Amino acid sequence: LDSLYGVGNATKSARLPLVQIPTTAGTGSEVTPISILTTGKAEKKGVVDPVLLPDWAILDPALTLTLPPKVTAATGIDAMVHAIEAYTSRLKKNELSDAFAKMALRLLSENIHKVVSGDSNLEGRLAMLKGSLYAGIAFANAPVAAVHALAYPIGSHFHVPHGLSNSLMLPHVLKYNVQDPTAEALYAELAPLICGLYRSSSSSSSEKAADLIAYYNSLPLELGLETRLQEVGVSGEEDIELLATEAMKQTRLLPNNPREVLLEDALRIYEEAY
Repeated sequence: LDSLYGVGNATKSARLPLVQIPTTAGTGSEVTPISILTTGKAEKKGVVDPVLLPDWAILDPALTLTLPPKVTAATGIDAMVHAIEAYTSRLKKNELSDAFAKMALRLLSENIHKVVSGDSNLEGRLAMLKGSLYAGIAFANAPVAAVHALAYPIGSHFHVPHGLSNSLMLPHVLKYNVQDPTAEALYAELAPLICGLYRSSSSSSSEKAADLIAYYNSLPLELGLETRLQEVGVSGEEDIELLATEAMKQTRLLPNNPREVLLEDALRIYEEAY
């Protein structure tokens, strides 16, 4: 298995036809060439290869009806992170990924409260699945960045679900990135797509970007998710140093971030999230 980790190492021979049907909305993995595995060393590694792309992806909202509200919430925010990070990806951002990221974010923000509330709402659940799929296409073409890089060690060392790990880190990485003018402008472009964030056209980029960050500070609370690292088992400076050191190993992801993240930056972000 070690030989498969990385990019382009899985294509050894022809495979059988592949049909992928997601049961969350979600990772978007039904339309990405990426598979993430937790290794025996409490570390997450990726297999990235076109052979993982499906021949068919089927969206059935009925398969999400029995998800607990917290899982629905966390996976929904995970999909939002995919859209945001694809839209701000430094190295491979492009018009195709931008279009899918925007469609995803609009659908996800308009429906996440509806589906977490617990009713059957198949229309809303299908919209969430579509949003997740669109976000998957977006980050398959413009890879994710520091939110995921800092979330992975939380999952692998403290056994926190991936969506919740992303939710915990998202507002703090946004706050860090917004100090970069390019990132601020991109966040300002996304803010009007979020349900309820419709400032007047005269608002500045900094105000719109601040609105986006405020939204993601409050959303997890509204959906009943944990919002601090100490709530999920992280305890003190030693754990934070471990997380920061492990995050620096995510060399596939960190170069995509709109603002460079060094070890001392990761430490500060984790401290703010603690």
